[in-house]
Parts: sequence; structure tokens; C-alpha cells
Amino acid sequence: MASPAQRVSRVANQAYRQSKLAITGIPWWQHLPEDFPEWQDEFELNGVAKLMVAGTKQIDNVIRTSLATMAGLLAIPTTLRPKQVAIDREQRAFYEEFARNGDADAFYQRPKRGVSMRRQKSNYLQYRPNIGHIDLLSFDSAFEAVNPALREHYSSYERNATAWAEHWQHDDKPRPTIIVIHGFTADPYWLNSRFLAMPWFYEQGYDVLMVTLPFHGKRQGKFSPFSGHGYFSHGFCHMNETVAHAIHDIRVFMDYLEDQGVPQMGVNGISLGGYTSALLACVEDRLAFCIPNVPVVSIIDIMLEWFPTGPIVRTGLKLAGMSITDARAAVAVQSALSYPTKLPRDRLMLIAGAGDRLAPPKHTHLLWEHWQRCRLHWFPGNHLMHLDQGRYLKAMRNFLQHIGFAVGASANASVETTSTAHK
Repeated sequence: MASPAQRVSRVANQAYRQSKLAITGIPWWQHLPEDFPEWQDEFELNGVAKLMVAGTKQIDNVIRTSLATMAGLLAIPTTLRPKQVAIDREQRAFYEEFARNGDADAFYQRPKRGVSMRRQKSNYLQYRPNIGHIDLLSFDSAFEAVNPALREHYSSYERNATAWAEHWQHDDKPRPTIIVIHGFTADPYWLNSRFLAMPWFYEQGYDVLMVTLPFHGKRQGKFSPFSGHGYFSHGFCHMNETVAHAIHDIRVFMDYLEDQGVPQMGVNGISLGGYTSALLACVEDRLAFCIPNVPVVSIIDIMLEWFPTGPIVRTGLKLAGMSITDARAAVAVQSALSYPTKLPRDRLMLIAGAGDRLAPPKHTHLLWEHWQRCRLHWFPGNHLMHLDQGRYLKAMRNFLQHIGFAVGASANASVETTSTAHK
């Protein structure tokens, strides 16, 4: 007979095997071993779970190489141009000082209230609720680069200066709201709503707000080769400002929800969105919960692990006279590992795939340790194939109910009412 833990997940927490202690001191970027990208993720599994993880792991390796080739050809080379490298070398101390101080509020300052929000109906809805309505929200972002030296260049991306989100609302009253942050290049609202089972959560009584990250979707440049290209194509310092911009705009949307009378709000992000949601939990005590799904915690280490981006980045760092530690320090200001979270441990939950090779399990494990071993659910799939998703959706529902983020009796609805794609 299966144990309670096995009924929740085929992959128990104790199945993860890591022989080395990843971070032995602070700051984390100086104590994380330089060979961390080469560390292998191992799980002690048997039977069906072992086959599921092994199969999905190989699929992820193929997908990772394709994505890395696209990034390696179209985004990373511009980051490693001599002029851009010189700017990063000159300005990186500005950001490292903020990270070293460990005070997220100093770098991620609260935006001004009173932003004028535009609401319009969307003509491209994949999900049409039986009760309630969906609005497309937008506002003119007042964000300015934190570093004065980058303000003129960063503000030149005019389309990026308009923030967008899709808002699903019940008609009777403001409801507890789940904020959803998408992954790299994966900004379409229809994609995130289906992949993360948002219709199921909405039908249980929650409202939903799906935000668009900077340089994605409507925010990308007119000649951008793909959605999200501008996130990583202008150097490390620009990347820091892009993340700061994302946090700024999400907090403006949170202000709007608060002004509308929303009683509670929490965040669920996937991949790059998981990275962003974990950081948001370091600056926002208004969050009722934070659930990063297949998150990254060190962007530099992901770049180094992927092929062919790894050799490209290593060559660029060598030409710039930077070590891996230097590169981590340059972007540490945007990692949740650099700060304490604003949320208590019992309001944090992590979801990760044992076969994930785009955001390897060791990244989730680092964040789990940093978050004092909060609730963690492993599923036997990879970054894109979330096998047994129905199990972690139930775990999410139980978690939300446990912390008091529940909406009446409808929260007891069965997960089996949704598409079988989520099981």
C-alpha cells in the first residue's frame, strides 16, 4: 500500500541525492562552487517513477539544446560585444553592492501609487468563463533604471514601457487573486492559463491576473527575433534593470488589485516566472503565498550549463577578464538567494520536475535550502511535461486551503473536472 507521501507524489523529497553541500557561507555567489553547472542531479527511484523521469530527462536535453542554440545565436552574442562587456565591467560594482548589503528594499523600491490603469475587452480569449468577465489591463510604466548610467539606454525601448496583464474576475465581489508570471518566451495568456490550470482555479472561486514580463509579448521591440529577446541581449546590467522593471510593474498591478478591494493575493510563477516570483517574495509582504514552479535561481549557472550557450559565455567571460564568481556577483542583485524572504516558511511552496534539464532540480534544491526547507513537491516529469500534474494541483489546493487562501465551499471541487492534460 502506498504511503501518504507516495499518494501525493511519486517522487519523495528524500529521493533526491546530492553528495555535496552547495553553499557553505555568504555571500552565496562566492561560496557556490564554480563547478556547480556540472553537478549531476540524481534521484533514487524505482519502477514507473524511474522510467518517467529517465524518459522525460532525455526529451528535455533535446529541447534545451534547441533553446540554447536560439539564444546562443540571437541573444547572448550581443551581450558579449566588447562595448557591452566594457559597460558591464564598469557598472557591475553598482549592483554588487546592493546584493552584498542583502536589503532587497533598497534596490527594489516601492512604486508610486495612483497609476492610471486602462481596461479593455480582449478579442483573443482561449478561456471564456461562465461566470464573470476578463479584462485586458495596461498602464504606462513609470519605471526608471535604478542605475542612472543606464537610464537613457533603457528608456529607449518604448514598447517595453507599457505594462500588460489579463485579469479574470468574478462579478459579485473582489476575490482572492492568483498572480501568474510566465516563463522565458512563453508569454501568451492562453498558454499559461492552460498549462498552469488557471480555469480550474478560477472555477474554484479565485480571480486570476496573468502579467506580461518586460520585453515579452506586446512589450517586445518591433524587430525582436523572438519574444523575450530583449531580456538577455543587452548585457548583465541591463538584465538587472529588466528584472527590477518586472518587479516594479507587478507591484503596480498589486496596488491596483488592492485598490479594487481584493482581500488577498499570492503569486505562482513558472521557470523565469518562478525566478521572478521568488524575488517578489523578497520585497512584497502583501503576498499571501509564493509558489515558484520549476524555478531557476542562478541565471549565470543556467547559461553555463546549457549547450551551446555554455562555451559562448565562458569565452566571453575570459575575454572580459571575469571569473564565474564575478559573473554571479554582477547579477546577484536579481536572485532570491541574495535576500531573506518577506513571507513565513509555511506560506512558501516549491514545485519541480525530477527530470527537468532546463531548470535542473539542483536550482530548486538551493532555493529550498535558502527558504528553510519549505514545502516541496517533486513531479516525475521535465520542464514542459508535467506528468502527474493533477497530484501537484491538488497539493497546491490543499496548501492554499491550509494557509486560509480559500474561497467558500467551491474550493472542494475535484481536480478531475479539468482537462486530462493536467493529470
